[in-house]
Amino acid sequence: MGAVRLRRVNRWQAKDLCEDLADLYVESSDLSSNEERRSRSREEFLHHLTGDIRRPGFAMVIAESTALVGCAFGFPVRSDSFWWHGFDGALPPGIEQLTKSGNVFVITKILVTQHNQDDDIARRLQQRLLTDHQASFGATLVDQADHPSLAAFRSWGWRDAGEVWKPVGPTVFRALDLPLGERTPLRLAGLARHAWTQWPG
Repeated sequence: MGAVRLRRVNRWQAKDLCEDLADLYVESSDLSSNEERRSRSREEFLHHLTGDIRRPGFAMVIAESTALVGCAFGFPVRSDSFWWHGFDGALPPGIEQLTKSGNVFVITKILVTQHNQDDDIARRLQQRLLTDHQASFGATLVDQADHPSLAAFRSWGWRDAGEVWKPVGPTVFRALDLPLGERTPLRLAGLARHAWTQWPG
């Protein structure tokens, strides 16, 4: 395994990489050996990825050495605030205004191959994605039952914004936000652990 390099890709390049990214998703996920489940999960990933690629402002960073070893992607939330649909209660003060002004960037998903699931690659992917978009807030959703990921995000400064219910299933997500403010390397350095398979809506 050589040195890992990060590279931004545009939406057309991301489309060309879809099958490789789906393979990366299967490899990085804790899926059972059940072939039917693996196939269904792969198709669901491709469906979500295709939808995200179409969103205005979609951005992706990939990590590669001799092969693709990771990626992170997301998009800025636009003025329609669709990303917050299903939010239980009123949005915390300031978030709605920042969303309407396009200053919230959603980390949709981070994937890293299982043998490369270390903090450094995931951290570098997130840092690059957030640095490239001068947003005031980062946002993500975490399965409420995923206690290790929730604890990790909170320890890095991500704050609970509330619960989000998605109509596609019974899962309840915690909405988390990260006020970026002054964008220092130290502030961005701790964003990665356990985040490689978040899928925020």
